Amino acid sequence: MRNFKLTLCYDGSRYKGWQRQGNTENTIQGRLETLLSRLLEQPVEISGSGRTDAGVHARAQVCSFRAETDLDCETLLAMIRRYLPEDIGAMALCDAPERFHARLSCREKTYVYRIWNSDEPNVFARNYLYPLREPLDTPAMEQAAARLLGRHDFSSFCGMKMKKSAVRELREVKLERLGGELRISLTGDGFLYNMVRIIVGTLIEVGRGERRPEDMEAVLKARNRAAAGFTAPAKGLILWEVRY
Repeated sequence: MRNFKLTLCYDGSRYKGWQRQGNTENTIQGRLETLLSRLLEQPVEISGSGRTDAGVHARAQVCSFRAETDLDCETLLAMIRRYLPEDIGAMALCDAPERFHARLSCREKTYVYRIWNSDEPNVFARNYLYPLREPLDTPAMEQAAARLLGRHDFSSFCGMKMKKSAVRELREVKLERLGGELRISLTGDGFLYNMVRIIVGTLIEVGRGERRPEDMEAVLKARNRAAAGFTAPAKGLILWEVRY
């Protein structure tokens, strides 16, 4: 039995998220498992580095699976590419160490959230940007983001009640102005359900002047979803990089 590491990119616009669901086949995991099971003529279960939500994209999602096959990686990768839909791309495939697991072996992830903060239309990138015309106070947002750095209980920034620990380490938050785009990059050892989108929504509220940067300490201490800001739309979010 061989262990494989597969790196993917995908446009999540028309999918119900990464995770396989019983009531629909329209998930990234579901599509991959169906394809691999057919190509390899055996049941294949695939594990992703994380579960991107419905409508969220990935530049480099890493997943792993086990299978009995004599096919070399180059041949199998070519087969996968041939049959995947055009909005899912197989970037790389290789044999992985026996103990490698896409989620459990992961040490760090970076997500990027893209905001189109301009009156000008951006027709060709509209599926990957959250349009927000009103002015945003970027320095205030940076000050607020700095107060979230470190190891904290991020329950206030989670879209569901956690049965396990909500403690995560947020290692970097970077805001960049790229013409009309405001790009927010977040790096951490792991992220809770909706965590990135809630952090971004809270930072936007700071940028609008609806919250102060120094309010972030109270939001963290509350450990209550109601204390944080709105959940930013899925289409602006990209799983950017996964590190091992």
